[in-house]
Amino acid sequence: MKVHARVSASAALLLSLGMLTGCNQLKARDQLTKGVAAFKNAQYEQAINAFQKAIQYDPNYSDAKLYLATAYSYQVVPNLDTPENMKYANNAIDGFKDYLEKKPGDKVSLQQLASIYRNIKKYPEAKQYELQVIQADPKDSEAHYTIGFVDWVESYDNARKALAADGLTDDGKGNTKMSKATCGKLKEQNAALVSDGLNHLQQAVQINPDYSDAYSYLNLVYRRKADVDCGNGAAVTEDVAQAEKASQAVLGARQNEEKKKEEKLRGGVTMQ
Repeated sequence: MKVHARVSASAALLLSLGMLTGCNQLKARDQLTKGVAAFKNAQYEQAINAFQKAIQYDPNYSDAKLYLATAYSYQVVPNLDTPENMKYANNAIDGFKDYLEKKPGDKVSLQQLASIYRNIKKYPEAKQYELQVIQADPKDSEAHYTIGFVDWVESYDNARKALAADGLTDDGKGNTKMSKATCGKLKEQNAALVSDGLNHLQQAVQINPDYSDAYSYLNLVYRRKADVDCGNGAAVTEDVAQAEKASQAVLGARQNEEKKKEEKLRGGVTMQ
């Protein structure tokens, strides 16, 4: 009888734990629903509170963790390094990394991480996660474009500061009046950035030949290459020519983009 009593007590305990777990899961789902509703209304603090409660009820609730990280990311203001903004950014980063531990290779989480790092000017980390996006989806032209864009941001900032030391502003044509010291500095700082940027932007337009933004930054990165080729007149001339060619391609690409949008709105039916 004592044995049966122990078994019955154990069964009752397991049953009660199961009921408690089920109850908590229902509460977690309810909080998730409330959080999603708040998020859709741009009430991000309310959404964050609801998602946090969902995780408290169910610590293994992956969807709640993903939504919480997303809500934090929407609070991040680009290029603002205040403690509050960095707190939102770091909370979002921790959340997406936690989600990726359970679902490695999740493209959306990788894209979000790249975006957050880019917004807080941590460019090496931003490019690292864009490369992981490309590993997950080799045909993602936007990831290639974004790496090229970040390379340009870094190289332009380097050029702007170096030219200012010579009392110059960027002329976009190789800045032939720069000093030899500035020439050497830009070669050292920007050669790898320019090479990487051109590589990824060229891949972007290979994947999507109508990618107007990618052509725009090909134009700009070729102008940074002209700086790097300082001292080689023929190379500078060719760089500027390639920049002009990319600039001219922008208009045609934009026209094709608009045409595709119109066709999509018409359900893909093309008027003859």
